[in-house]
Amino acid sequence: MLSFKRALLIAGSLLAFFLFLRSTHSGNKPVWRPRNSPKPTGSYTDNQLNTAQDGSDSSSPGDAAAKTAVLKTAESGEKFVYKKPKMQVIMGDVTVKPLREQLAYQFPYDPEGKFPAYIWQTWKHSPSSGEFADNLRPAEASWTELHPHFTHEVITDNVAVHLIRHLYASVPAVLEAYSALPLPVLKADFFRYLILLARGGIYSDIDTTALKCAVDWVPAEVPRSTYGLVIGIEADPDRPDWHDWYARRIQFCQWTIQAKPGHPVLREIVAKITEDALAMRRAGRLSANDDPDKTVMEFTGPGVWTDTVFNYFNDDEYFDLSTGSGNISWEQFTGIRQAKKVGDVVVLPITSFSPGIGTMGAGEDDDPMAFVKHAFEGALTLFALGLRDSVPSTSLSVFW
Repeated sequence: MLSFKRALLIAGSLLAFFLFLRSTHSGNKPVWRPRNSPKPTGSYTDNQLNTAQDGSDSSSPGDAAAKTAVLKTAESGEKFVYKKPKMQVIMGDVTVKPLREQLAYQFPYDPEGKFPAYIWQTWKHSPSSGEFADNLRPAEASWTELHPHFTHEVITDNVAVHLIRHLYASVPAVLEAYSALPLPVLKADFFRYLILLARGGIYSDIDTTALKCAVDWVPAEVPRSTYGLVIGIEADPDRPDWHDWYARRIQFCQWTIQAKPGHPVLREIVAKITEDALAMRRAGRLSANDDPDKTVMEFTGPGVWTDTVFNYFNDDEYFDLSTGSGNISWEQFTGIRQAKKVGDVVVLPITSFSPGIGTMGAGEDDDPMAFVKHAFEGALTLFALGLRDSVPSTSLSVFW
């Protein structure tokens, strides 16, 4: 018969053995990253990932904590590079890290994760308010009608301030930049990137009408575990004076964006806007009464958004560029009629988010590729005010 002291000793030994076994198993989930050339092809069906070479190293210079370990094949048949998880940073040290590292820590990106079933919109008044414009109600309701199982939120300006303070309390530079923006249009642009980085889902301007459920935006043949960002083309002006009307030859729209939380493109644009805003404020160039260093288009709108996407396509930290024949540019996207997948980004043709505009090859509202219709309510107001350079970026605005 065991004595009390001996029973206590055995129990302690078993507990120590259990803790030892537990400590030898890492709780970090491995990160799978697509390894492919970012060179897009004709459509999603022939835009396949290139075969990765066994034993190759796809980590960026200086990223010793994320060295390539082993290659495996995902269920989709595509090659993925296994990355050892980075060591978690001690909470007390996060605020002294560079801004992009802070954002990556607070909002990690899981490429194989699910798209959160959120729909985010912004407006001055809530739909439950009597001040919500009647002409906006059908468009706002279309998102709920086509997405009955999604959480649909229309965030007012006052609520947006508190929401951003809550989500980014641990990244004070972002809060400082958001508060410093002098114009509502700048805050509205910044908010869409901030909410998608932190929570993911769909952001769409309040004057957009959903024509098709987001579940059907990308062909079912493309597994959702292989992409984390869905964007559309806003402008594809094949004319000599295109620069008089648009910021870029191919311009990606940001009135509708779908993303998984933490996507690197969102992280980068949040960091860039934050850094630019704080730099302009220090220089005394961030007042509504002063001439800004940048237009809305270049500061928070489609210009900087488009540049950020293209920079991502050509970043060797995320892509194996050795198999490509040059940088990705507007030429690979002009005139497309079907979705193109570049790495973990799906680019939809101009018809998808701009049907019925009657130009640049866009189809009509009943086109099979028409998913969202934009009414440009905010743009018309800005034209009337003579703020043409702000037009493209100022139309305000669970899992499956």
